[in-house]
Amino acid sequence: MRTMDRMIQRLRQPELDLARDAAQHVVEIHRRLADWLRCGVTLARIDTFVAQQLKDLSCKSCFLGYRSGRLPPFPSYACLSPNDCIVHGTSGFISTPMRPGDILSIDLGVSCQGWIGDAAWTYVFKEMDDSHRRLVTAGKESISAGIAELRPGRPFINFARAVQQCVERKHGLYCVRGLGGHGYGRTLHAPPFIANTAPLHPSEWPDAFTKAQPGMLIAVEPMIAVGSDQIAQKPREWPIYTADGSLSVHYEHDIYIDIDGPVVLTKGLDDLPDIVG
Repeated sequence: MRTMDRMIQRLRQPELDLARDAAQHVVEIHRRLADWLRCGVTLARIDTFVAQQLKDLSCKSCFLGYRSGRLPPFPSYACLSPNDCIVHGTSGFISTPMRPGDILSIDLGVSCQGWIGDAAWTYVFKEMDDSHRRLVTAGKESISAGIAELRPGRPFINFARAVQQCVERKHGLYCVRGLGGHGYGRTLHAPPFIANTAPLHPSEWPDAFTKAQPGMLIAVEPMIAVGSDQIAQKPREWPIYTADGSLSVHYEHDIYIDIDGPVVLTKGLDDLPDIVG
């Protein structure tokens, strides 16, 4: 057995029940957010709302205080990423209230009874124009197309190819390179890494031909931009932006690989409204 195979977590039924429960707590907080979000709220206020919902549901944020490399501990309960911020936006990195036409991706990570739920969804405030609609449609269609490829015995590169084809060929947008999904379970991040784009060379994505196996728990998350597949990030700061300042979206589902195919543990996210406020 390869080292990677030994590192990948696989679930039994009692563990799956707990993982599904954690994932559904994430869905419930997104439902509450979709009902509550309005133009005029700040990221700080949204983060406070998330903290209140976590407490109400007897969960904890698995983002708050998270450490990665040389970055400072993550300072927020949720990742709040508006407009050209792709991922990892913090509650205090901008103070401008949300305005009509703003796009906000909200990534929630909860710890519940020792298991993680981790999913992101994107909301448009008040007004949706053609560029918003293209992004939102590409985000939701691409994640569905990718999930359909997560069947036992198929390599994860099939997921990336399906996502990339939907985003780039069908909708004429860009899959952001270098970012992607991951295994998870009792920890927020675990092997394998699951890119949203096919690698240009083998070292770019060593897990590309790792095969999905029954019992795996993975979070998959296309990140899409209007004008570039490249990112920009300031040294020792969390937010990651589109390199050209164009708009972006982020969608993420928690998936269990069953013997018969993928099971979406975050079922219900697709029913959320695209427009809020």
